[in-house]
Amino acid sequence: MTTQPSVQDLASAATAALTGDRWSITEARDHVPSRPGLYAIYGDAEAWCDLQLETQPDQPLYVGKAEKSLVSRDLNGHFATNPNSTPRTGGSTVRRSFAALLRDALDLHAVPRNLAKPERFANYALAAGGDARLNEWMHARLSLAVWPAPTGLLVPLGDVETAVIVHFEPPINLDKNPGRLARLSLARAEMAAEAARWLPRP
Repeated sequence: MTTQPSVQDLASAATAALTGDRWSITEARDHVPSRPGLYAIYGDAEAWCDLQLETQPDQPLYVGKAEKSLVSRDLNGHFATNPNSTPRTGGSTVRRSFAALLRDALDLHAVPRNLAKPERFANYALAAGGDARLNEWMHARLSLAVWPAPTGLLVPLGDVETAVIVHFEPPINLDKNPGRLARLSLARAEMAAEAARWLPRP
């Protein structure tokens, strides 16, 4: 009978992988597999400065999980690398967090995700041009590391993610993070309030 690895064993393997090779967003397309797993987003020194954080380039800014595919979740969803799709901050909590912290630096303004039916303002989108500016910043300043989950994983991927987040305490993570950044919650709330004030042009 094969012994299944524990959550801690898996978290240790994931932590090692996520502190290993990392790629620019453009390069990542050639390395990230279309498999479930965890990913870590890193920033260069200028990214930490832009986010008004103490520079720690060897610490991930964010750790997340992809239950189905690291490619569709990360490269296409968060980083919009697919040329056939447009960036959608309204569908990505990672993009919303970066947008909230870069609001002034990139002149970003929040609008409802669905302009035809304004609601759920916490899932705000960005006004015209904002997604392009955010995408340009993300592609220039961020890099990605991944840990593909073992085939036949019986442990919930979310449990492994939690252990890795607790280990790293990445500042952009809000959930499960003992080191969460208090001003990020405030910044996101301000963006949500701006989206709630949106009115269509007459």
